[in-house]
Amino acid sequence: MPLRGTNHSPLVSDDAPYFRSLSDLDQWNAQSSHVRKLDGVLPYVPRSTTEGSDVEFGGKLLVCHDYKGGYTESPEAPAYTFNFWSLCDTFIYFAHHRITIPPSGWTTAAHRHGVKMLGTIIFEHDESEADCLRLLVGPLPKSLTGPAKSSPSTTLPVSPFYARLLAEIAYQRGFDGYLLNIETALRGGVEQTRALTLWIAMLERELKRTVGEHAHAMWYDSVIVDGRLAWQDRLNSINLPFFLPSTAFFSNYTWRSHYPNATAQYLLSLDQDESRRQKELHDLYIGVDVWGRGSHGGGGFGLYKALSHVDPKSLGLSVALFGHAWTWESEQDKPGWSWKVWWEYERKLWLGPSKEGELVEVPDWTPRQGEPACVHGPFTPISDFFPRRPPPNPADLPFFSSFSPGVGWTWFVRGIRMLHTDHGWTDLSKTTSIGDMVFPRPALVWEGGDRDDAPPVATSEISMEDAWLGGSSLVVSVSVPASDAEDAFFRCVWLPLQSLSITPGKSYRMSVVLKTLGLVDVDIGASIKALVPGLPEFDVSHVPSPPGQAPLPEGWFEVAVDFKISTTSKSDVLSAAGLVIGFACEDPTEEAEFSVHVGALSVSANPHSPDNTVPEPKVIWADFAADAPARPFSGALTWGTGMSLGPVPTISLTSPEDPRPCWVIDDALPGFLYFNIYVQAHTPEGVAVLPEQATFIGTTGLDGRGNRFYVDPACLPPEIAAAKAVRFYVQGVTDTGRVLRWEDCAFVDVR
Repeated sequence: MPLRGTNHSPLVSDDAPYFRSLSDLDQWNAQSSHVRKLDGVLPYVPRSTTEGSDVEFGGKLLVCHDYKGGYTESPEAPAYTFNFWSLCDTFIYFAHHRITIPPSGWTTAAHRHGVKMLGTIIFEHDESEADCLRLLVGPLPKSLTGPAKSSPSTTLPVSPFYARLLAEIAYQRGFDGYLLNIETALRGGVEQTRALTLWIAMLERELKRTVGEHAHAMWYDSVIVDGRLAWQDRLNSINLPFFLPSTAFFSNYTWRSHYPNATAQYLLSLDQDESRRQKELHDLYIGVDVWGRGSHGGGGFGLYKALSHVDPKSLGLSVALFGHAWTWESEQDKPGWSWKVWWEYERKLWLGPSKEGELVEVPDWTPRQGEPACVHGPFTPISDFFPRRPPPNPADLPFFSSFSPGVGWTWFVRGIRMLHTDHGWTDLSKTTSIGDMVFPRPALVWEGGDRDDAPPVATSEISMEDAWLGGSSLVVSVSVPASDAEDAFFRCVWLPLQSLSITPGKSYRMSVVLKTLGLVDVDIGASIKALVPGLPEFDVSHVPSPPGQAPLPEGWFEVAVDFKISTTSKSDVLSAAGLVIGFACEDPTEEAEFSVHVGALSVSANPHSPDNTVPEPKVIWADFAADAPARPFSGALTWGTGMSLGPVPTISLTSPEDPRPCWVIDDALPGFLYFNIYVQAHTPEGVAVLPEQATFIGTTGLDGRGNRFYVDPACLPPEIAAAKAVRFYVQGVTDTGRVLRWEDCAFVDVR
């Protein structure tokens, strides 16, 4: 949520982001019967089964975010954000509170890429002993109560109270389950651990009933069957009972090099013929600590050594990467550190160096005593161990990217800068794909026939200085080598930007907003190609601009295509959306350079029929509730959205038996990414109030609430303080990145 001003009120953020104890949770629950589901959090949409991708085989990647106690994200400063969602299946927001709720922005970012988001339930140290018991039996009344008749065979009862409550919170906050970590001894021994496994089964059942079948209840390798805290670093018989009722298992990270293979062999030895849901190798997540605390390889740029033993592609085990914000936390206090320096460091760990052939220094590491020496070879990035997974099919969830890493220093609306800050901002809900096929370096290939000469060399970066929407854009810089070929005057290359899952036979529209810089004459078109050998090419057709449309501001322009692939495949097709770039050099025997700035990329399904009436989104009304009479312009701004069907057509009534309906409303209803908020002091009577002259004060997204923005006095420009009345404007941005016309936006006057 980029906001104007500084020192903002906590009211701009999530409500009750975590609970320090179950007692705190009970107090919140007693006062929150009116709490509604956060409708500003993007729901989970799964990735589809895709031909051409090996994601159905091998292990998966879980990323566990443990950074400075959590909840460090701020609208007034840049913070660590995660941007390699295409490699990730599940993300855990981890902190050392009893109940850690993922911030709504993190959940939206994960769901936008088809990744599940989990919170954390943790019990640590002796002080959590009472809560461990309370978790099982539920809250007890203060009245004198007990069993109607005692029995020597009575054991610890288990209540579903907290399982239901925690599942309801996951549903209300929009995330997908929990990691359960019991890192304290259970003095009740086997009686208590047996009861705990029953509670885990209750939690998983309630999560799947309330949240959905995709929900997870994940067990962390901690206590064992007799109640002792004894990390096993693998799956075995003394922690197996906790895994069986869980969705997945997260091992501790201090394992020896042969443990992953032993874990796999142990699971394969189990008799699961009578199991309700058989456990798979990819349900076992082997912990790897990026900080290197007892982890094989020493962490950091040596963690590939641990990943090679887990061997997710061949052995089939999954990986749980713990503390990946190491790249930020370990470097941020060093001289010369900046976001750009960090981004290069982060990219190198995940994707490899931006310069091909660059040597990456690997830290020294010595195996622990008694562990055999390993030969691992040179550095290997994390991405080499996991397949790239495209986001949800654009027919299920429209794909949109402004190439935002979730941080920035500016805010642009249709190429016009509305906000500039020296301190920067973080808003995870604005995170989009950064282009999963352009880093660590773009892969340019010749388009339209083979050439003997080498294709141009390209580099990629995220620009924070210029954007079409939001705070950043993608910049691809192209270096064209000199050529004396006869046809070198005009050459054409293919630049893949983003992987996608595309349904055969379905029509889609792709739109790209971009600009070019340089002395080379460049012609660019959008296109898409199948990444599956042997399939036919896409049928791609150019979409002309509407007649009379004014040029886009600040040198930006839009290219759009409709596309479809015809194949008998029953699965979606792994494809690449990108650009066909033609360039003409005045003297091809000399080297040349140019850059392409990509501001937005969107892909969505076309209407089922071109004759269908497509509803157009709009903001219908806005309202304002002030905090107090003394602060009339501070409070909650709310609004309602709806759809418009456009001009009423002239219909001709023919026979009552005519099978053609007078109109058909398309069932694809567009949604909103976020809303921009503006304010304007009332002008003297008789002077027109124009929305184009209003001042931008912020966007929605930080608190997870739909159609709501808390107007903090810190957001308001100085001239508002002396105003007797103001007008607030609400401007919607659709899920395909279209900014609504002012005619489709709303205002509210406040006095």
